[in-house]
Order: sequence, then C-alpha cells, then structure tokens
Amino acid sequence: MRADLSARALDERELMDDPDADPAMLERTYERFALINAVVSRWRAVYRRDIRPRARKQSLRVLDVGAGGGDVSRALAAWSRRDGLAVEVTALDADERAIRWARGRGGGVEYRCAYTSELVDAGEAFDIVISNHLLHHLSDAELTALLRDSAALISRGGAVIHRDIARSRLAYLGFAAGTLPFARNLLAGSFIRADGLISIRRAYTPVELSDAIPSGWQVRTAFPSRLELRYEVPDAGS
Repeated sequence: MRADLSARALDERELMDDPDADPAMLERTYERFALINAVVSRWRAVYRRDIRPRARKQSLRVLDVGAGGGDVSRALAAWSRRDGLAVEVTALDADERAIRWARGRGGGVEYRCAYTSELVDAGEAFDIVISNHLLHHLSDAELTALLRDSAALISRGGAVIHRDIARSRLAYLGFAAGTLPFARNLLAGSFIRADGLISIRRAYTPVELSDAIPSGWQVRTAFPSRLELRYEVPDAGS
C-alpha cells in the first residue's frame, strides 16, 4: 500500500509511545537507537560545529529534550570528556520508562523525568538546548510550547538546535528499503522499523515547519531529508 505523505499523519501514533507498549520491545528499541542515530542523525557534526567551540571558551550546560534512551546525551558527554572539556549534559524526558532505562546506562549524564515547562518555572538556564527526532511527535500547539520553553531556557551566547527527519517520499522509501534487510535480525523485537515509518509520515516538511515557527527561528535542511530548527541568543557584548 502506498503511504500518503501529502500531509502530516497526526492521527498515527508511534507504538513505543503507547503506555502499554511491550517492555522488552521498548528496551530493545532504546538499545538500537544509538545505532540508528549514529547513521542518520549526525550529532558528531553538531558537536564539532556548535558545542566544542563554545566549550573551549567556557564550561557548558547542555539540555537534551525528549532524550528517550539517552544515547545522544551519552555520546555528547563522551566526546566532551575525550576532548578534556567541561560539558554537563542533562537528558530530559517526560516518559519515566525512558529515564529509568537510561539511568541504568550512566555515561556521566544527569537524567531527569520532567517537562521543559518545569525547568522554566524553576529558573534554570542552559548554554545549548537540543532535541533529536522530537519535533514529529508534536502538534503545532505543542511545537509552539517547546520553542517558547527552549528560548526561555537558553543563556546569552547560546543556541537551540532541534533536529529531525523531513517528510518526503525519499525519506520514506529510503528508510523502508534500508531497514528491510535487518527487520528479522538486528531490528527484530523492537519498534524501530514500524515507528520509523510512522515518524516520517508524522514529520514536517521544511515549508510546513517554516510556517509553524515564530520570528527569530531558522529552518535549515540537509541531505538526506534532514531538518534543523535553530535559535541563537547573541552574547551580551555583540
């Protein structure tokens, strides 16, 4: 059956978001995220471009929103330690299942089960706020709330970097074909393949995302079918 990619499939729900999702499959999905993100998300490039240069000037606090199993948070913390940089990484997720699993992996990361609004209310501040594959989970109203909270949490000279997949026929067919050989082995017993296809159907296109964001935010694109939503606060002396 040909997937309808003409509009965001907001009526579709990723299987791992079900409160009654099979625990074993959920944990195997968290385990496999590190591999999937290493292939498609390119956070090493973000670390080199946005985090390492800032961390060479001062210690940093990084907030990973919707961190899931925490693999991106742990990778950022590990790269920073390797480079001898003072970077404190906080992995934030409202799903207690994800945070409980991620805490068991350690990695020099602080894991917190909370919403961004709670951090805003507490007056917290970070130098970098990021998210990976979070935007497609959100309605337009939820996106607006996330961007409002992200901007409120960022310090002078900091940046918000929300990265996700862009909805396209290329992304859908590429993911379907690329994961098919691993469906019965590496990805078996996880939600990766089914949820990945749903997430692409739920994702924004660059035009849709540009239309949904307030002034001051910037949408960037990259091959293949990648979106990056950015917001930066100049230094006080700029």
